[in-house]
Order: sequence, then structure tokens, then C-alpha cells
Amino acid sequence: MYNPKSLEAEEFICHEEILDTLDYAEKNKNNIELVEKILEKAKLKKGLSHREASVLLACELEDKNAEIFALAEQIKKDFYGNRIVLFAPLYLSNYCVNGCVYCPYHFKNKHIPRKKLSQEDIKNEVIALQDMGHKRLAIEAGEDPVNNPIEYILESINTIYNIKHKNGAIRRVNVNIAATTVENYRKLHQAGIGTYILFQETYHKESYEKLHPTGPKHNYKWHTEAMDRAMQGGIDDVGLGVLYGLESYRYEFAGLLMHAEHLEAVHGVGPHTISVPRIKKADDIDPETFDNGIDDDTFAKIVACIRIAVPYTGMIVSTRETEECRKRILKLGISQISGGSKTSVGGYFNPMPDSDDSAQFDVSDRRPLDDVIRWLMEMGYVPSFCTACYRSGRTGDRFMEICKQQQIHNFCHPNALMTLKEYLEDYASDQTKKVGYELINKEVELLEDNNIKLTVKDNLCKIEDGLRDFVF
Repeated sequence: MYNPKSLEAEEFICHEEILDTLDYAEKNKNNIELVEKILEKAKLKKGLSHREASVLLACELEDKNAEIFALAEQIKKDFYGNRIVLFAPLYLSNYCVNGCVYCPYHFKNKHIPRKKLSQEDIKNEVIALQDMGHKRLAIEAGEDPVNNPIEYILESINTIYNIKHKNGAIRRVNVNIAATTVENYRKLHQAGIGTYILFQETYHKESYEKLHPTGPKHNYKWHTEAMDRAMQGGIDDVGLGVLYGLESYRYEFAGLLMHAEHLEAVHGVGPHTISVPRIKKADDIDPETFDNGIDDDTFAKIVACIRIAVPYTGMIVSTRETEECRKRILKLGISQISGGSKTSVGGYFNPMPDSDDSAQFDVSDRRPLDDVIRWLMEMGYVPSFCTACYRSGRTGDRFMEICKQQQIHNFCHPNALMTLKEYLEDYASDQTKKVGYELINKEVELLEDNNIKLTVKDNLCKIEDGLRDFVF
């Protein structure tokens, strides 16, 4: 029985409810009166249920699909403006005991080099990332209780936070590691992590168990209920995601939104972020062997419908996707992207020709961070390295309350401009500086036209408590 308030995975992600939802959506995909009614509700910008959003995803009415894309674009602007947050993944270790059939880290893969960063290695990797200009990382590690115990993750987080190099400092460490215990989540919270990220991969229980035939990740219940344990452990910012291509995208879409509804119903806080990865080629992994791949048009509609259904959430797309694809979906809902990324262990510091031999997946957008920053600005976006909400305690329900009122831009936009100025002064090429200063001047004028006064107009990088981005 479907019960979003239940703590049982198979009740808040109810297979029968998803099937009923998909049947309802299929039967009503061209029901113009219903689609218009759902769109009118969506225009209130309070979100949609998984069933309502599934109707929009299935909709085949050309003019209504145009409305869906236009509404997604408007909601993105209203909640997140033209800011795009930048981050980079940092792979600590690819040792893993799981048998996931879509991931090259599966334990049966005997020819991929197994690597684990020492704390000195981590220092070198972080300095290389700081020298690019990064301030926010997402650390990744395979599940291996011997090689990657929680103590190793905690030590690594402490190392990262304590590396100060020139003007560089990592101000937020997000964590993407396997499902764990409430006690371990509490330790991660005490270590000062930002968002805890865990992709469900697929919400279809039968498919999930086939795709994870061995290892602790095989346990669907343990994995699916991880976010509840994380919140019980004090982590109030969590990030959801599925790996599109493993199962029917409409099934995954409904399950993802049901998970978001569950977090809201039980904890009062929905997902801080939703990621939209698609399965990509990797060592001994061929995406063509999975028969649920989605094309770029379908992918764009998924992004638009998630944005409409969960207007408050941050949406993430990584360098898995091409420059062209990322450009298309940025305006439809994406608020965070990675840049200059390496998905291999030890890929940033003094990379060698074979440095990608331990990569988790092939990167499609291989441009340096500076090129990505300039590209964003040339399209009118404000690249942001801001972590002020995290450092000033605007997380969880405090962040959501402001965001749902469409007021977060009053904090984020000035801070984004300040951290962009910081990047331009410390790291940017001359070409990027020229584009950046022109953009900042334009954005400051717009802020002042809207009576948002910057107290540091002539020095956007004011030093505050030893940090060079001002906290509004």
C-alpha cells in the first residue's frame, strides 16, 4: 500500500502506485483539459504530485509541450535566476566489493587498476583543484569496508578542509558514498559535510536486485531508506538521483518524485538537489547493452518536468553530458554543473596519459574550467562558487523556507557575483576576465535597479572573517 509517510521503502516507493500512475499518464497524455488544469496548478510554482507530473511527461500535445518547456524555464529563473553553481568530483578510491553490472568498479573487473589516495595524494589533488579555482567538491569512493572505511572518509574530509594554498580553500565538501548507518551519518554531519548524495540508480526493485547481484548494495531496502537515516543523523541537505538508461524513464521519474514527496512528508524537507545522470561508456561497460536509453529530446523533457514538479530543488548535470546537451538543459532547470572534471582516482595532480584508466565513466565535456566559466558568462549566466548558505547555517528547512518563497536570490545573487569576482582576480585568463568584468558590471546595475544594494560595490571580494566571499 502506498504511504509517503511510511519509513518502509516498498511503501513510500510503491510499485503498484507507480504502475497505476504510468497507466493514468498514458491514458491522459492527450487529455487537453487535464493537461491544462495541471499546467495552471504548476504556474502557482508550488510543485506537482508524481501523478500530475507524469501526465506532463507523457503529454504528446505539441503546443502543451511548448508550454511545459516555457514554464520550466520561467520557474528556473524565478527560483534560481541566472546563477550556475560550479563544483568538481574528487575520486578517493575505486576499491569496491559490489557487483553492480553498470559500473566498472564492480569487484569482478580484474583489469581496471585499483587505486586509493593517501592523505598526501589528497592534498596534491585538492591543491590542483584549488589552482583551477574550485571551492566546492563532491567526494566519491567505492564501497569497501576494508579499503574505504568511514574513518578514511572522515580523515579525508578533514584533510580537504585544512588545505590552504595561495588564495585557495575548499569551503564545502559534499559526499557521495554508499548507504551507511545513522551513527556514520552523524559522524559525517559532525565532520561538516555539505550535501549527502546517493543515487538510487533505479527505483524498480526487481531490476535493482538484478543490477546489483552481489555485495551490500544488493539490499534494496537498505539503500532506498538511506536518506531517512542520513536525516536522522543530522544531515538536512540530501541529494537524490537515478541513472537513466537502466529502467523505463517514466518509471524512474515517478519513483524519484515519490521519494521527494516522502522526504517532505516525513522530514519536512525535500531533496536539496536532484541529479540527472545517464549511463555512459566506461571500462568494460557498454551502454548499448542496456535497452532503456533515452535520447536528448526525452532527456530535456525529463529535466523540464522535474523543474516544474520540484521547483525548489537544485538540479545537477555533470560532465557526463556534452557541451551541446548541457547548453540546452541549463535554461530548463539546471542550477549546478561540474567543470574541468576527472572521474579517475588521482586524475587532477600531474595527470599522465593513462590517468583515466581508473575512470568511473567517460567524460563528454572535457573543457578546462576556465573555458566553462567563460562559456557560461557568454550565454548570460553568472558562474557561482558561493558556499555562504552552508557556512551561515541556511541549510535544510531554513534554506527551503527562503527558496520556496522565491527569495533565495536576495542572498545568492550578490554572493555569486562576489565569488565570481574572486575567481576572475585569482584564476581567470585575460579573455575570461574581460567577459567576466563586463557581466559583473551589468549584473550590479540590475541589482541596484531592483533596490538590492551591494555594500561592497567597488570591492566585491571584501574579506570577511578570513574568507574572501561576503556572507549575506
